[in-house]
Amino acid sequence: MAWGPWQILLVLAIILILFGGKKLPELAHSLGKSLNEFKKGKEEGDKPAAPAPAPAPQVTQQATSATAANETVTPEVVK
Repeated sequence: MAWGPWQILLVLAIILILFGGKKLPELAHSLGKSLNEFKKGKEEGDKPAAPAPAPAPQVTQQATSATAANETVTPEVVK
């Protein structure tokens, strides 16, 4: 459905009757603030996220025959 000039004028007249002349500037101001906040939020959402931190290296201990002979085994860092 296409909105013609008469339909738009009719809707504006109804809004003017419902809210009155004093309330319309306040409504327009609050609508403008809302749109600005929405745009800011959308821009923040469009920014790429910071890269995830690298996982901490895992430390493993290899079981060898050295543990059975009471020898010291150093841990090995796996990346």
